[in-house]
Amino acid sequence: MTQSNNGLFDELKRKVQGWDRKIVFPEALDARVLVAAGRLASEEVLTPVLIGDMNEIQNKAKEHKISLDRMEIYDPQNYIEMDQMIAAFVERRKGKATEEDAKKLLQDENYFGTMLVYMGKADGLVSGAAHSTADTVRPALQIIKMKPGLSKTSGVFVMVRDDEKYVFADCAINIAPNSQDLAEIAVESAKTAKMFGVDPRVALLSFSTKGSAVSDETKKVEGALELAKELDPALVIDGEIQFDAAIVPAVSNKKAPDSPLQGDATVFVFPSLEAGNIGYKIAQRLGGFEAVGPILQGLNSPVNDLSRGCSEEDVYNLALVTAIQSMEKN
Repeated sequence: MTQSNNGLFDELKRKVQGWDRKIVFPEALDARVLVAAGRLASEEVLTPVLIGDMNEIQNKAKEHKISLDRMEIYDPQNYIEMDQMIAAFVERRKGKATEEDAKKLLQDENYFGTMLVYMGKADGLVSGAAHSTADTVRPALQIIKMKPGLSKTSGVFVMVRDDEKYVFADCAINIAPNSQDLAEIAVESAKTAKMFGVDPRVALLSFSTKGSAVSDETKKVEGALELAKELDPALVIDGEIQFDAAIVPAVSNKKAPDSPLQGDATVFVFPSLEAGNIGYKIAQRLGGFEAVGPILQGLNSPVNDLSRGCSEEDVYNLALVTAIQSMEKN
C-alpha cells in the first residue's frame, strides 16, 4: 500500500470518525503498528485493540512516546474470558479442534485477535507486519469464514491517480480462478468499489473480445459473465473483453459496440492471479497509479493483510479501510 494519497484517506477518515469502530492489531510490539495505533487513538478515529503482554506494550509505548489512552489491550495469557473463547472456538471449528487444540492456538495473537472479532468484541483485524499472509488469513478462514453463498476470499487493489479510481481484482489470493470464482470476485469487487466512491462498471478481462478468439480461457470468462449476472442482475458487467475495449470508448465502439460498458469500465477482473498481479504493478510503476491494498473481500467480518515491508502510514491507512468495510457490513 502506498502512502501519499492523502485525499482518499482523508475522505475515509471522515467517514470512520464517530462510528466507534474497534480494530485489532495482533502485532502490538511492532513499532510501526504501535505508532499507527497511537495516531488513530489520539485523533479519535477509532479504538485500537492491541494484543500482547501488558508490560511489554507499555514499555514499547513509553520508548516511542505513545499514549495508550483510548486503546484496549488484551493479553492471551491473562485473558479473563479465555474459557468462553475456547468454548466458542471449539464450537466454531465443529469437530476440527479439541479443547486442547484451542488452548494452544488461542495463545497465537492472530487466532486470539480473530476470535475477538468473531465474538463481537472488535469490528475487524489488521495484521501482516510481522506475519505471513497465510498466518493472517488462515485464522480468518477458519473462524470468521466466508459470507453465505461465497466459496473463496479474494484480494483487490484500489488504483488511484489524481481524481481517477479503479478497482483491480484478484491480484493477491486466487492463482487460477474458475468461472464461479471470477463471478464471485466480480460481484464482491463491485461492492468494494462503492465503498471507495467508485460507480462499479465491471469488465471481465481476457485476451479476446466477444469471441474474437475461442479457447478454454475465453470460455471460462464467458461463463463467469453469465454466473455474475445471476448473482447480481443489476450489475453493469461485460466480458470476455480486452482491456483497451473496456476502457477506451473509441476501441469499444469498434470491438464491442453493444457492450454496456461503452469503454467506461471502472472495475477490472483479471482471469488469473498472474495477470492481475502483473497488471496492477504495471499500472503502479509505469502508469503512476497508487495501489491501495491488498484489500481482502468475501469474509463475514473484515481481516486485512499488511506487507512485512509496510510503513507506519500503511498500517494507519489499512486500518481505515478495515473500519470502512466493517461499517458497510452493518
